[in-house]
Amino acid sequence: MKALGPIPQGYALIDGELAIAGRRASDLVAEAGQTPLFIYSSQHLRRRVQTLRAAMPDRLALHYAVKANSFGPLLSLMGELVDGFDIASGGELALASAAGIDAQRISFAGPGKTDTELTAAITAGVTLNLESEGEAERAITIADRLGHVPRLAVRVNPDFDLKGSGMKMGGGAKPFGVDVDRVPALARRIIGSGAEWRGFHIFAGSQSLDSDAICDTQAETLRLAARLAMESGVPLPHCNLGGGFGIPYFPGDEPIDLGLIGARLAEQFAALPDLLKETRFSIELGRYLVGEAGVYLTRIVDRKISHGEIYLIVDGGLHHQLAASGNFGTVVRRNYPVAIASRFDVQAEEEASVVGCLCTPLDRLADKAGFPRADVGDLVAVFCAGAYGPSASPAQFLGHGPARELLV
Repeated sequence: MKALGPIPQGYALIDGELAIAGRRASDLVAEAGQTPLFIYSSQHLRRRVQTLRAAMPDRLALHYAVKANSFGPLLSLMGELVDGFDIASGGELALASAAGIDAQRISFAGPGKTDTELTAAITAGVTLNLESEGEAERAITIADRLGHVPRLAVRVNPDFDLKGSGMKMGGGAKPFGVDVDRVPALARRIIGSGAEWRGFHIFAGSQSLDSDAICDTQAETLRLAARLAMESGVPLPHCNLGGGFGIPYFPGDEPIDLGLIGARLAEQFAALPDLLKETRFSIELGRYLVGEAGVYLTRIVDRKISHGEIYLIVDGGLHHQLAASGNFGTVVRRNYPVAIASRFDVQAEEEASVVGCLCTPLDRLADKAGFPRADVGDLVAVFCAGAYGPSASPAQFLGHGPARELLV
């Protein structure tokens, strides 16, 4: 029997069922009128941001990475909770705008920005984190044509990466950002063009559970920012330190030590060189803010036995939860936290696999794990579903379409 990942704190039991934000899973499904269904808890979101702010230095601004979850009501709520937003496409800019987010709070990173996207961002007043000299020249040319003063920053490809990162975004040859040795010249070119100079975006990696590695990377990032500012010969107005804070998904995973990270960063801020005394700093987090606030609910439509193995077949699957199926960058498939929501208080009685409704053996949400006996009609809950569910999964695969989403 294979272990399941750890269920996040903050979920309760009502009448034997999983409760989310004080409401039974079955009641939430009834309100939505269907499964599969993503539920996002506003209580979890508020508590996570409050805890994070309490641990981090007051000087540090908090940005939300829209790529993690771009659901409109969730974006609107995050607009009340965070200081800024980081987007990665013109589509995300449109979603943020529709959610009432002021463009002055938005920065736009990502390679391959089209002229259409650059035009929309410059017109709106979004900060562009430039990924190359070529992109910088296009942005300056477009701004001149529009008669706008663009807000421009440089995304730096750091000469280090985040140790223990699930996805390394820096160090060596990368499609992301400008190599360190070319940054000063580009910064001077931007300032010389008459653009509003917005500083650096330095992102080394994501999804790390190694607190010491996160602290070390933040220290390296601050040293790099100081060196590049000195070599550029201009003050540094803002520096996005990236993110990298991971959440526990799999058996044996432990949460990061937020207190340690905050304390170490406060020490680093206290020792900043004069060159960075007036610099504004931010961190950019997606899954750490929203991942544990989401639950994916899907209903068992068939129970079958094949060669002695039990399969619980649900009406959802990898088309909504690609990461939980093990097909989103995972080398060795391990089980997410999964439970029978309608029998949340019952101990494991049998070994079963939870599989989706798609015609592919990749569609597996839990592999040979321990569950209470579950039957047709029971609800299955996949936790840690608040990040990279709808925003990263192939909802149209085999024509099944997207799941419903609710913020409660």
